[in-house]
Amino acid sequence: MNKIFIICSVREAEEDYKCKLESYKAELESKGYQVHLPHIDTNQEAKGIDICRENANAIFNANEVHIFYSPKSTGTHFDMGVAFGFGKRIKVIENVEFGEGKSYPRMLMEWELQQ
Repeated sequence: MNKIFIICSVREAEEDYKCKLESYKAELESKGYQVHLPHIDTNQEAKGIDICRENANAIFNANEVHIFYSPKSTGTHFDMGVAFGFGKRIKVIENVEFGEGKSYPRMLMEWELQQ
């Protein structure tokens, strides 16, 4: 079974954002994917380091990582580094506009194009 990990904001996430993510998860699951969505599938009551380990394990076991990028989310940056380190295929679902020069949004575009 194909497994997908969704990288997204969790701590500062508003209800409408969470609903959008849950709808995306449901859409993928209806197509037969197994989807890990952190605000639902990761124990958010655990210590920070345990949350990071749980997410890293889920990223390691995923076939692909889908990213809803937010420059404000430090957890997103951490999970992106884990996915990059494991050499995961990514699909950027949401990104922010970027200009000239180096940036995470540009890196995501480059990473996705080099797969």
